[in-house]
Amino acid sequence: MSLGLKKAGLEPTWAVDWNEDACKTYRAMIGSHAINRKVEDVDFASLDDVDGLAFGFPCNDFSMVGERKGREGYFGGLYRFAEQAIAVQQPAWFIAENVPGLMGRGGSEIMQTFANAGPGYRLSVHLYRFEDYGVPQRRWRVIGVGIRSDLNLTFRPPAATHLKPVGARTALRGVERVTANNELPRHGEKVTRLLESIPPGENCWFDGVPEELRLNVPNVRMSLIYRRLHPDEPSYTVVGSGGGGTHGYHFREPRALTNRERARLQSFPDDFVFSGGPQSVRKQIGMAVPPLGAEKIGRALLHCLRGETYESVDPSVAILDGLPEPLAVIGLTA
Repeated sequence: MSLGLKKAGLEPTWAVDWNEDACKTYRAMIGSHAINRKVEDVDFASLDDVDGLAFGFPCNDFSMVGERKGREGYFGGLYRFAEQAIAVQQPAWFIAENVPGLMGRGGSEIMQTFANAGPGYRLSVHLYRFEDYGVPQRRWRVIGVGIRSDLNLTFRPPAATHLKPVGARTALRGVERVTANNELPRHGEKVTRLLESIPPGENCWFDGVPEELRLNVPNVRMSLIYRRLHPDEPSYTVVGSGGGGTHGYHFREPRALTNRERARLQSFPDDFVFSGGPQSVRKQIGMAVPPLGAEKIGRALLHCLRGETYESVDPSVAILDGLPEPLAVIGLTA
């Protein structure tokens, strides 16, 4: 998200993340100001004042897979520190990002908490389908953009820019010439044969897969398991973790994607180099907000703050008004 917002014209001042490799990547590619610390250990009052905050509070407990603990899980509860950062810094604006499953797991209350933080914010919450903005991937995210109530502005999401999504073949053209983060994965003979029997766009439950290669997993038909990309369609969602069958698979070659190919599908430029081993790099790429999408949101935000017109749409989820706690002030004379 920082990369996209920087490209839009917003300059990052400080950043917090507990993942050491992610901070190394950030320092090398964006700025030296990354703080490698758990967010609950950060004193936001000690950091430089900023005009805005952008955060992707952890989605683990709101994802449609897993235990779905929502706000009661450790990760789900970390949104409270984003609320704290807003209350302490009282920025002119903030951007909050999460998975669509958020809205079914207490997400409306969380977004209202952000709107109520500090001086109160006018918050526009929208479901972004990033393939509609040029990202070659079907990646949907709920993003709220809040503007401080005293500014009397309401953010409107930018209108879609791509009626026809960018396909995987176009996105990956020439990627083999990039050296950084582009190590080819290795597979055993059985996995290679399995992938060779799956047409582009299909998964391991395709009818043409030989019986001896079929997975012995009853009552499971998850569409991303050993699913190959379709060359003329955007990629399905790139994920940051998961075992065999979840790595994303090339439409032409019988293999998993390289990390550089995943980065292309996430709209990272080729000169953005990730630090760490292959699994760490996969995680950083899969958990990122597509920079191209963040850039377009950032540009729309700047237009809004300047009072300029731009192509926009109504928020698809909600507009929330912040209702901060009333402040009692008493003036005394001796």
